[in-house]
Amino acid sequence: MGINLQQAMDIGKYLVTQRFLGRKRFPLVLMLEPLFRCNLACSGCGKIQHPVEILKRNLTPQECFAAVEECGAPVVSIPGGEPLLHPQIDEIVRGLVERKKYVYLCTNGLLLEKSLDKFQPSPYFTFSVHLDGMREWHDKCVDRKGVFDTAVQAIRAAKARGFRVTTNTTIFEGANVKEMQEFFDFLESLNVDGMMISPGYSYEWAPDQDHFLKREQTRALFREILTPYTSGKKNWNFNHNPLFLDFLIGEKDYECTPWGSPSYSVLGWQKPCYLLNEGHYTSFKELLDNTDWSKYGRASGNPQCADCMVHCGYEPTAAMDAMQPQNIARSLSTVFGKS
Repeated sequence: MGINLQQAMDIGKYLVTQRFLGRKRFPLVLMLEPLFRCNLACSGCGKIQHPVEILKRNLTPQECFAAVEECGAPVVSIPGGEPLLHPQIDEIVRGLVERKKYVYLCTNGLLLEKSLDKFQPSPYFTFSVHLDGMREWHDKCVDRKGVFDTAVQAIRAAKARGFRVTTNTTIFEGANVKEMQEFFDFLESLNVDGMMISPGYSYEWAPDQDHFLKREQTRALFREILTPYTSGKKNWNFNHNPLFLDFLIGEKDYECTPWGSPSYSVLGWQKPCYLLNEGHYTSFKELLDNTDWSKYGRASGNPQCADCMVHCGYEPTAAMDAMQPQNIARSLSTVFGKS
């Protein structure tokens, strides 16, 4: 079971409430970045390209709580940088759990095992460990040997302590189909609580701009990788609405809803989305009200959006589509098992 029943029910209630209130734009997942520092320098990520004075900064717990309350999203994803480098990350997580937010702490796993004593297992809290494939491929993606083994050991340790653990996999051009399928089998053997997948996104500051997928490449690659799953031969445990997986393989055609996963960091509310660097607003209301949303998404003709199929833009769209009567049964398969 990727998404637990309690979380699915709470998010469903939230979506119904937003629709009842007539809101057209609202957040589903807040991407809360309490720092940009990291202990890796992955070529597909641009966070550590910020100036040194920015890399030294941390959000305080109070700033994190204020952003969460202002935004109101039921789910809080904590990426970075590496969140476990934050000296008060345990206080931040504890405060969010007390507010009954579903918290996903995204980590590369290097500091995870030694940090477990800082946290308590909870249905509201999940470690999301970044793994892009088996040992050789993952260590190549993160530009350091040994990271895969350390992360896998940390996953086993966290599971043994009763924590929820999911994985987060970015799939880039050049990924080997057979090896990715074997990788999903391996993750199943670790008894993780769900796997998240997303095509590599063209983050503006990433040093490597040559291995991001184009839209048709994405569909073809994901269609091939997921064939054992879509054919019923494999029952891989994905932590996604199945409609988002339909979108990745080309069976659904969605438009981006960038306001569904807003990003808040030491710089403020990023506009217009997590992947584009067009400045920041001081409040979430400014982000919603002052952004010309017609300039973003594939339909806008914006070349920066043409090939993007990333979960932060399209999973909120799939979540709203899941509320349609004809899609409810399929969406529930995420909770009760793949149909």
